[in-house]
Amino acid sequence: MGKKTSYKRLKGSQSLRQRLVLSTLASTPVLIDDIRADDTMPGLRPHEISLLRLLERICDDCVVEINETGTELEYKPGIVMGGRNLVHDCGVSRSIGYFLEPLILVGLFAKKPISIRLRGITNDPKDPSVDTFRSTTLPLLKRFGVPSEGLELKIESRGSPPDGGGEVILTIPIVDRLMAVRWLDEGMVKRIRGVSFSTRVSSQFENSMIHAARGIFNRLLPDVHIFTDHRAGPQAGKSPGYGISLVAETTSGCFISVDTAVSYARGEVDEIEYDEKRELMPPDNVGEQIASCLLEEIAKGGVVDSTHQGLLFLLCALSEPDVSKVRVGKLSPYGIEMLRNIFDFLDIRFDIMPDPSTGTVILRCVGCGYKNLSRKLS
Repeated sequence: MGKKTSYKRLKGSQSLRQRLVLSTLASTPVLIDDIRADDTMPGLRPHEISLLRLLERICDDCVVEINETGTELEYKPGIVMGGRNLVHDCGVSRSIGYFLEPLILVGLFAKKPISIRLRGITNDPKDPSVDTFRSTTLPLLKRFGVPSEGLELKIESRGSPPDGGGEVILTIPIVDRLMAVRWLDEGMVKRIRGVSFSTRVSSQFENSMIHAARGIFNRLLPDVHIFTDHRAGPQAGKSPGYGISLVAETTSGCFISVDTAVSYARGEVDEIEYDEKRELMPPDNVGEQIASCLLEEIAKGGVVDSTHQGLLFLLCALSEPDVSKVRVGKLSPYGIEMLRNIFDFLDIRFDIMPDPSTGTVILRCVGCGYKNLSRKLS
């Protein structure tokens, strides 16, 4: 008789990604029930099942059991193996951005570096875009001692909703451990960079978005450069769409980013004749709105934008057993969930000190000294 597995029991569908990542890193099996049990469509969503399959793909001995209705999940984490030339279809219920954060957090502590081809949607309004991941998430990892060598995201083709068709190649190096950080100075914005993209629509859409965004920034600073990435043919995926991602770089090396994308919803593309389709938001409105969003993110203060808070906190918690201290703007709901889950799985508590003079919040914690044990064995 094998040893009976003892599961940490959790409820509900919230913060599933965070729970799976922490369960994997802490080697804590979880049993999650009551997953959307009262919804008209109960149970796990296609993207959540896809994430579980992805974890199975990069881990050995990982056991996933889902009941018939999808409302109960048993997840027993395995050893993160990593590996080259992996392929995973992320589906089209969420974009590739949904999968990148969990993949990188787990991948850093794999036995071997990962290179994986991910297929699906590259840009949508819900998840961080692959551009934001490149411009902002990767530099954030370097702060914690992740080497630039082997840390890369290549956009092979773009894919807009509803049908996707995008493809990226992500490579993740492995680390022994993460460094603690003292990162309190957000600096002043010195330049703004960005990428606009369009798939299966006129490249004129990009020029309109850029022109509108620049109109707002040029009153504030001269160094604004937004590149265009117009894709055609197979590289443009399967659906029409356009969007823009912007990043403000500060004098102290912080990257604050926002992005958005515009496309048709499922069912709108096929049934209606092309000229009767719902009007998409005009590109100049898209440009203006996203520029304003970036200014709002900058105004909140802090060394990362609100989408990167959760990642920042988890990296601090996993780092060497030393004090990390970071400054963020107002705590985001995702950031708060992450703090709860970190306490739940790693027993690490953050001190949270509001800084009334700037409206920001300073968080400190002592890292748990998480080590990549599988690396030693090889």
